[in-house]
Amino acid sequence: MYENLLKTVTNLGSPKILVVGDFMLDVYIYGDALRISPEAPVPVLKVTKNEYRCGGAGSVAADLAALGARPYCIGVIGDDRNSEILKKKLSGIGADITGLITATNHPTISKQRLIGLAQHLHQQQLIRMDYEPTEPLSDELNEAVLQAYKDKLAPADIVCLQDYDKGLLSPSVCQQMIQSAGQANKRVIVDPSLTSDYSKYLGATVITPNRKETSAAVGFEITNAETAAKAAEELAGKLKLQAVVITLDKEGAYLRTEDINQIIPTKPRSVYDVTGAGDMVLATLAITLAAGCDYKTAVQLSNITGGIEVEKFGTVTVTIEEVVNEIVRQSKSGKVRSIELLLDELTWHRRGKKTIVFTNGCFDVIHRGHIEYLGFCKSQGDVLVVGLNSDSSVKTIKGPARPINNQHDRAAVLAALEMVDYITVFEEPDPLNLIKKVKPDVLVKGEDWAEKGVVGREFVESSGGKVVLAPLVKGKSSTETIEKMKELESKS
Repeated sequence: MYENLLKTVTNLGSPKILVVGDFMLDVYIYGDALRISPEAPVPVLKVTKNEYRCGGAGSVAADLAALGARPYCIGVIGDDRNSEILKKKLSGIGADITGLITATNHPTISKQRLIGLAQHLHQQQLIRMDYEPTEPLSDELNEAVLQAYKDKLAPADIVCLQDYDKGLLSPSVCQQMIQSAGQANKRVIVDPSLTSDYSKYLGATVITPNRKETSAAVGFEITNAETAAKAAEELAGKLKLQAVVITLDKEGAYLRTEDINQIIPTKPRSVYDVTGAGDMVLATLAITLAAGCDYKTAVQLSNITGGIEVEKFGTVTVTIEEVVNEIVRQSKSGKVRSIELLLDELTWHRRGKKTIVFTNGCFDVIHRGHIEYLGFCKSQGDVLVVGLNSDSSVKTIKGPARPINNQHDRAAVLAALEMVDYITVFEEPDPLNLIKKVKPDVLVKGEDWAEKGVVGREFVESSGGKVVLAPLVKGKSSTETIEKMKELESKS
């Protein structure tokens, strides 16, 4: 699974995604809450800084841009200072904002959060103040929005409707957009509002309600896999959907398609702030599906990005690099990697200008000499990769009585050493083919290889790398250790 996720997330490309919805400006006002007001039993906030972030559908656009997509924004904003800040933020991430309609009598939706810090440490939201129009959009604005949508639909790879129920996605507008997308063979992903009537989403491709939203729409509580399955079936049937993705907090997400009906589990998280989690899930599903990903993999990745997001404060984005690192951490193999997964991870290390060091060996019975040798290897760069001879290759080199410990046990011991970053097992008697795949910046072997000739030297040096010979601890080797053990056993 992890190899597939890593390959998918590193090959998303830059799809064009139409983002339609209620664009907002999130304002964070930070300050130190050091004392209680003498006027009332409330904290006094000594303001230290203001921060502006894209909110609502703007948050989806920001999430998409962070994952490498090109967002095309469709919505209504006001003719005010907040709209200028929002447009500047969106333009700065590479979003197309020509589809944002300016309305003189429709102020930009804004959410202001006052954030107190106790002893300059833990951030705590004290209060949120919402500035939003309550009247429905005029017919003229609706027509302008629909025209902008039609203009941007052709180049788009997929459509996102982020409905915060602030007036833009009325039943009529929503249906016209879904029908137009269907005629253009474009898929539509909907993050619905909290409502009991989902009829306006009829004909969409995918819908992504959370547990609370789903319960409101179907009229019963979502408490387990059975109720989630029942709700997903009802939504898929009524709305004629290809897929239903019900997000279930720490449990993951329930996925229903024509072929799949199951909970896709997620890793338990220490939730810091759920703000923006739904936006992140929507963005991840959109870019992965636009890139040709299957539904199950798309949901698995959205579980990861949504999980990373809730561990952060406020509405924030998640980068490809963060997703890659999280996939690596979740891999059950720990430091042990298949060569395919290892190469993908090394690509990311190289983008971070990390020096890759490689060494190899049997490492059958770990002793002091091994520890000092591997410590020397690690000192030559940033990332140490150990090529570990498989059991069959050890037998070829050392004879039928070796190894003493099988390759899984040997790998587990190496993985416990702090200086070792990755271990990959190879079958050949020598590591030349593996070295050619890893392409290390530094190849390390023991100084006893000086006369024998270091396998891979010519390749590494021709590629601009270097070969380093490590000093050895005299009298320390696996063979000598094993012989001493045999000698002691014979005397007992």
